[in-house]
Amino acid sequence: MEAEKKLEAPADKQPPKGRTQSTIEFPYLDQENSHQIATAVHEIGGSGCDWDQLAAHLKQAAQGGGFRLRLICAKQFGLVTYDRGKVALTSLGLRIVDPQQQRAAKVESFLQVALYKAIYEKFRGGTLPPVAGLEREMTALGVAPKQADKARQAFQRSAKYAGFFEFGSDRLVPPPNSTGQGQASVDGGKPQIVESPRYERDSSGGGGSGGDDDLHPFIRGLLQKLPEPESEWSIEARAKWLITAANIFDLMYSDSGGDDQKFISVEVSKSGR
Repeated sequence: MEAEKKLEAPADKQPPKGRTQSTIEFPYLDQENSHQIATAVHEIGGSGCDWDQLAAHLKQAAQGGGFRLRLICAKQFGLVTYDRGKVALTSLGLRIVDPQQQRAAKVESFLQVALYKAIYEKFRGGTLPPVAGLEREMTALGVAPKQADKARQAFQRSAKYAGFFEFGSDRLVPPPNSTGQGQASVDGGKPQIVESPRYERDSSGGGGSGGDDDLHPFIRGLLQKLPEPESEWSIEARAKWLITAANIFDLMYSDSGGDDQKFISVEVSKSGR
């Protein structure tokens, strides 16, 4: 019986650090580590494997704290489950090891973490605070003060790995899907993959040669965020779209206007009339 208990997965709790314990879930390791765990499970047994097999494959001790922590973090990212000496990939874990679905799965996995989703929702469309400010925000959301530095580092590494920093490390923007056939939906509830709308072009009216497949992925992703004509679209949402467009243009195009620093500003103001 004791041997069987030793093979069981640890309880899904973070080890306490200091006297204060965090009240919001977050991983101590980044998303890349959890992706490695999912890949290892897939290599060993397809959709699942034994706890000991996984530890041996990763060259770690099955009952070691480091291996247990890696499994806990992979579960927090929504990639694996474990019970009674078995480790299994979730549906999200199966998608993240599939090259064709991997990019969108990384976005969904990132937002599985309660802390990361809260930060994303609070600062979406705006800029992230600098290091000290970001750690204060995490503390306000429930991270213990002594854990804020580790939480912030894992968050930044994970955001970069998931593609959220493709438009700059000072804002969280979901990346365009690498296939151009869909994109990750992160609007409310659990993220899921939705089919991107196709924009037809008038073949008689110029506009390039051959559909949106000719567009750069960044521009395609930007256009896919436009709502249907004659539908409701708030001024604030339009401003966020324009800000994102300006950032994309900065990444894609150079400016030969000399040494003077110029920037595009988008302002929402009430009419004086």
